[in-house]
Amino acid sequence: MSNYVSLEILDSAMAVIQGSPAAQGTVEMIVCRPEIGERLVLEEAELDVVEGLLGDNWRSRGGPAKHNDERHLAMQINIMNSRAIDAIASGERDLWPLAGDQFFVDFDLSAANLPAGTRLEIGTAVVEVTEEPHLGCKKFMQRFGRDAVKFVNSDEGKAIKLRGINARVISPGVVTNGGVISKLAPF
Repeated sequence: MSNYVSLEILDSAMAVIQGSPAAQGTVEMIVCRPEIGERLVLEEAELDVVEGLLGDNWRSRGGPAKHNDERHLAMQINIMNSRAIDAIASGERDLWPLAGDQFFVDFDLSAANLPAGTRLEIGTAVVEVTEEPHLGCKKFMQRFGRDAVKFVNSDEGKAIKLRGINARVISPGVVTNGGVISKLAPF
């Protein structure tokens, strides 16, 4: 993306982003990453407890030593707010997959709404929000600019998880584009 969105424009989108539903939302896009740097937008995806999103390179990226590493497992699934990525990508939906997340959802991902340990039903699967932070990195900056990283990594950006959340699969299932994501009652 050659014309990055300014921090001023991103800040002006905050109210819209914070208007995301808190109890039940919508899966707006599913992205599989079969190889490093490769993105495949899916209409439907299957989540597995061991493999994560089937067809995604999450497990192979970690290498054999990381397969049972708790920190690696805590980053099995990446979820980002669709309103946040839409602002960052200047409304260009075809740029969303560059963020590197697997699910883009219209849903409140804030720490206040989804503390670590919260379980979410996404399609027929269940995932659990992990403590592992999901922050803007060098690749994110190259793709969306320095202001986008400042935006997601600001104190407010971190509190409402603008860069997204990490989760791990608790119960396998199928997720469809346009499907539902919702908080489950505490167990």
